[in-house]
Amino acid sequence: MATRIPPRHQNAPKVKIKLKIRKEDMVKVITGKDKGKTGRVLEIHATKGKVLVEGMGMIKRHTKPNPQQQIKGGIAEKESPIALSNVMVLTSGGVATRVGYKMEGSSRVRIAKKGGEILDKK
Repeated sequence: MATRIPPRHQNAPKVKIKLKIRKEDMVKVITGKDKGKTGRVLEIHATKGKVLVEGMGMIKRHTKPNPQQQIKGGIAEKESPIALSNVMVLTSGGVATRVGYKMEGSSRVRIAKKGGEILDKK
């Protein structure tokens, strides 16, 4: 049974977490059942603080057949979101690193803390 949200919190604004990971980044999972695996970020849920990584956090979803919408029934596997704290960005050399920022001209770019490589693609 779902927990009831107290009335004082129902209309509270959802706080977006400041993210250093972006869509299409290559990341490495550092904890959990997929520890050590790498994948590409498909989606980011900023209010929940989670990322959807290609091929990670696989769950089974039981679906009913629905001929009107051309949905086949059965057990489908799909990715589930992983907590943002459980992934690290990979550099082009495949090294897991934290992300920092640096001013390059008039724009701010993301850099790797290990090696100082620029992570933003131009």
